[in-house]
Amino acid sequence: MPTASGRFEVKLDLLPMDDAPGLGRRSINKQFSGELEAVSVGQMLSAGGSVKGSAGYVALEIVRGRLGGREGSFALQHFGLMDRGTPSLTVVVVPDSGTDALTGLSGRMSIDIAGGEHRYTFEYDLPESA
Repeated sequence: MPTASGRFEVKLDLLPMDDAPGLGRRSINKQFSGELEAVSVGQMLSAGGSVKGSAGYVALEIVRGRLGGREGSFALQHFGLMDRGTPSLTVVVVPDSGTDALTGLSGRMSIDIAGGEHRYTFEYDLPESA
């Protein structure tokens, strides 16, 4: 399975919520560099627990750009938890969301944040004839 890696910049902005105490909503704007040259836009919903260090979020983002020399777009779905300070995160390509030369794309992305730098590793599968 091919693997792409690199860095990304992310900007999160608060969005309004309609009478939903305990929930947060943010817009997502990313710029990927490295083996995935792309931009993305999306939205995130989050909720905090009553214990410090516990929270959860879900997000969807549409990624547009170039992967493995092929151009198109695809959707990523995030499922993140923080359990008393212990994080877990799953980020997967939404099935059948690939377009143009990325049609048929599947995969999973991991994200690492260290020293203020965001890095991704993207394990993916892409049919030869897309």
